Amino acid sequence: MYKSDALAAFIRCGGSRGLFGGPRGTARQQTLEDIAANIRENRFKRIVVMAGAGISTPSGIPDFRSPGSGLYDNLQRYNLPYAEAIFEINYFHHNPDPFFTLAKELYPRNYKPNLTHYFIRLLHDKGHLLRMYTQNIDGLERLAGVPPKMLVEAHGTFATATCTVCRRDYKGEELRNDIMKGTVPRCSVCKGVIKPDIVFFGEELPRQFFTYLTDFPMADLLIIMGTSLEVEPFASLAGAVRSSVSRLLINRDLVGPFAWGSPCPNDVAEVGDVVSGVKKLVELLGWMQELDALMSVGTEAS
Repeated sequence: MYKSDALAAFIRCGGSRGLFGGPRGTARQQTLEDIAANIRENRFKRIVVMAGAGISTPSGIPDFRSPGSGLYDNLQRYNLPYAEAIFEINYFHHNPDPFFTLAKELYPRNYKPNLTHYFIRLLHDKGHLLRMYTQNIDGLERLAGVPPKMLVEAHGTFATATCTVCRRDYKGEELRNDIMKGTVPRCSVCKGVIKPDIVFFGEELPRQFFTYLTDFPMADLLIIMGTSLEVEPFASLAGAVRSSVSRLLINRDLVGPFAWGSPCPNDVAEVGDVVSGVKKLVELLGWMQELDALMSVGTEAS
């Protein structure tokens, strides 16, 4: 979906719902309580979750773009020509050292999933999760127990890696010792640089991303959490569900289609701290005890 398509898809409820819908009508505005009731009563059984860095910052992982505290504002020590170069594939081929220095800080096992990640795991355990689409490369959904087949890691993952020369596949854990020592991992066959399967600028999205073509038309609820909805093509997915589908935003700010014009009756926005918003939904669902139990097991296992 291109940016112009996204624009058309997002013109909703100000008289039109663009590519994916029709007129607003006079329907009652939904609430978070309505969303919870529909999940609880099994009317929402195919839930798609979209998530960004805002679900992982409570675990201590810095995001990329927050002024002052984001990664891009704190990369001076890497002597980069510009901040984004650390994630550009051409620069990586020229000089992989800065990325692997940063990778030591970002490595998934340095952090623990939080309530938000375990909520997604609980959605899966209860049979409600159709798929999770995440912009994050931290792997915290996997650590919380969400099966890889339920994940579309749109910007790649540390869980697998590939030699940049001979294309030999590696498990992410095989790189851990080198990354923790601050050295560039090398292929055991050709001695080429092994790169985690993270999508750099200049690379194609993983093929699994295009699963959205079948997932989004099937969804009966879309939950969007912790994302600015600014990076394409991921952001356009917010407009790819059917016009009858409810969308729930749990986010620090109104973003994307939730920030434009009049609210749609099917759209609900819980604005503020993401973990607090998810916890409020879990309490309305009556799942808090089960979620606490999941989190306790996860803490003991880590």
